[in-house]
Amino acid sequence: MQRQSLGLRLELGTKRKVMKRILLALIAAAAFVQAPDLYARSQDLRQWTTPAGVRVLFLSAPEIPMVDLAIDVDAGSRWEPPARAGLAAMVGAMLSRGIRANGPLPAMTETQISEALAELAVQRGGSVTLDRASITLRTLSDADVRERAARLLSRMIFEPSFDQAILQREKSRTAAGLRESMTQPQSIATKALWRALYPAHPYGQQAAPETIDAIAVDDLVRFHQQHWQANRMRVTIVGALTEAQARAFVEQLFSAAPTNKAAGTQTHIPSRQHPAALNLRPAAVRQSIAHPASQSHLWLGLPGIARDDPDFFALTVGNYILGGGGFVSRLTEEIREKRGLSYSVFSAFQPLAQPGPFMMSLQTQKAKAPEALEVMEKTLKRFLQEGPTEKELKAAKQNLIGGFALRLDTNRKLLDNLAQINFYDMPLDYLDTWTSKVSRVTREDIRRAMGRVITPEQMSVIVVAGPEGFTP
Repeated sequence: MQRQSLGLRLELGTKRKVMKRILLALIAAAAFVQAPDLYARSQDLRQWTTPAGVRVLFLSAPEIPMVDLAIDVDAGSRWEPPARAGLAAMVGAMLSRGIRANGPLPAMTETQISEALAELAVQRGGSVTLDRASITLRTLSDADVRERAARLLSRMIFEPSFDQAILQREKSRTAAGLRESMTQPQSIATKALWRALYPAHPYGQQAAPETIDAIAVDDLVRFHQQHWQANRMRVTIVGALTEAQARAFVEQLFSAAPTNKAAGTQTHIPSRQHPAALNLRPAAVRQSIAHPASQSHLWLGLPGIARDDPDFFALTVGNYILGGGGFVSRLTEEIREKRGLSYSVFSAFQPLAQPGPFMMSLQTQKAKAPEALEVMEKTLKRFLQEGPTEKELKAAKQNLIGGFALRLDTNRKLLDNLAQINFYDMPLDYLDTWTSKVSRVTREDIRRAMGRVITPEQMSVIVVAGPEGFTP
């Protein structure tokens, strides 16, 4: 009898392991499943605000039995005190490191959390950027599985334990990573550029070993209480649910949220002006930083545009022609093809809640750094003065419009785009009208918009590992 019981337990355990592998394989494969036809379904987007002030954006995608979820919180690093730079990311990391007890609900260690997620075959992710903290979840649409996953995630978000010993471990790991990054020329250059562009704004703050070391449990608790509030969150869902099921799913996601009657139904709007006013024209910095690297790293930039800039599409097309189009860009033609100064060069806008940077960058041999910088600056000035040619404009539109479908060809990519729309209060038809707005951009639109945003004389220049005696 004991032998039969043991055999039965082993058989059941084996079946559970097999089923778990099947579920994990299904979830992993689903990441590559084609997204629903956006143009056939965009009118089916549903948006509502919960009584706690959470705005939800939902798209039913019944093709596969999966649910993809994103929770975006206005709790990015721009809300950190300067002396605690790195605090926002530390709070995000600590959410999965332990849950405190709450009435009949027991505390959970990070191991127990990990095992619970694995038992449900749930994929969880997270990130913290300048503007927002994000949590993603992928689960089966099975009612029991998704409810258990939602309630576990709710406890992680609203009932973190912030254990002192674990915090110390995470601080040591983070500080070690920062020390390593401080030896890398690319990291040195980008940090110096952000400091130059945002000298008195949180966008320019940099986490350092000393700011990480200064973080205490009280700092985590305070930041979490201030910024991880339900009405500062946006929820985006793409999956095999009905609207009624999605609404119930959201309720389960916020089952552990503290009741805040004062908040009422007011929806928090991610800030466009706070925590600090932004100087769009800081004094240009031209800095050379010594480094033993074999190649020079050149970065140029200035504050550019916010997410809601009215010239977004003209700037998108213009930047594609200038340096965002890879091997077909103007910068690549001048720097790589004609002169062989660098294997690759690029330019990019990074729109944020407040104006994010416009940047240009390349790597080159030390001796060629002065020439490469000169060509970059001359190419930019010429482009601003003359704008693109008709041939460049036509090719850019064809490439952008032709490649647009690749931005939406999986549920995960579709979720990312919808989450961005939800968080930044963009029009719900943004994706539907994207190609038509690109197609309407003219040469004059590009010349005017680029000239408005970019002033070459106000571009900061950072060169790491330049030739001896070179000052940009």
